[in-house]
Amino acid sequence: MNLAVFVKHVPDAAEADLRIGPDGRSVRAEDLPFQMNEWDRFALEEAARLKEATGGSLTAFLIGPGEHEDSLRRCLAVGADRAVRVWDESFPTLGPAAVARALAAAVGEERFDLYLCGAQAADDGYAVVGPTLAVLLGVPWAALVCRLELQDGRIVCDRELEAGWFERVELALPALVTVQTGINEPRYVSILGIRKARSKPLEVRGLADLGVDPDEIGRLGALTRLEALEPPPPGREAEMLEGSPAEVARKAVAVLREKGGVL
Repeated sequence: MNLAVFVKHVPDAAEADLRIGPDGRSVRAEDLPFQMNEWDRFALEEAARLKEATGGSLTAFLIGPGEHEDSLRRCLAVGADRAVRVWDESFPTLGPAAVARALAAAVGEERFDLYLCGAQAADDGYAVVGPTLAVLLGVPWAALVCRLELQDGRIVCDRELEAGWFERVELALPALVTVQTGINEPRYVSILGIRKARSKPLEVRGLADLGVDPDEIGRLGALTRLEALEPPPPGREAEMLEGSPAEVARKAVAVLREKGGVL
C-alpha cells in the first residue's frame, strides 16, 4: 500500500507569551520553538502503522524553508521512506488554497492509495487544506477522522461531529483523510533515530520543478488575507462564592439563573 502524509512545521505556542509583530498580522516567532504540528503527528503515526500492517511505502510532504526540515526528519525516523520539501523563495505568504495547489503539484503524477493530513494546523486553524487537496487530487475525502480501518479496497472511517456525535463513512480508495488527535498514541522518536534520519536524503522541489505558474500561486494566495491580529480582551476577575456548601450551591444556582443557564 502506497501512502502519503502531509505535515507542517509550526511554532510551539502552548505556553509562550505571544507578541504581535510590527506588521500587525503575524506573531513574533524569533523566540518561539518550532515543532511538527500536533495533528500531523497523529496522521504520521497512523500512516506508519498502516505501512507496517500492509507493506508498501510512505512518502512525507512539507511546504517550508530549510529550517523546517526537522519535521521531515521526524517523518523519516518514524518510518517514511521518502521526504519531499516544497519551497521557493518567490512564494508569497501562502493561503490555504495556494498550499493545497502546491502540494497537489508536488504529488504530480504519483498515485497513492491513501493520503493523510492533520485535521488542522496549530498556527492558523483553517482546517481546509486537506479537503481542498482532495478536490485537486480528485479523490473522496473525510475530515476529523478518529478511527479508520481498511476493508477490501475501501476505508471505513469514524468521524467526529459536534456535541459528541460520530459518523461512520466508507470511502473507495484512493482517498484522503484528515486525522483528529487521539486516533492513536504517537510513538516516541529517540534522538538516535532522528540522527540516523539526518543521513537520509531529502528531495527539495521549487516552482520550476513543480511546473506551477507563479502567478497561479500568487492568485490563490490572495484568496484569503489576514487583516489583523489582536490579543483577546482581558476578562473580569473571578467571583469567589463563600459560605457553607448549601449557601454556595444556592448562590451558584442564582448566578446561573441570572445568566440564563437554568430556568
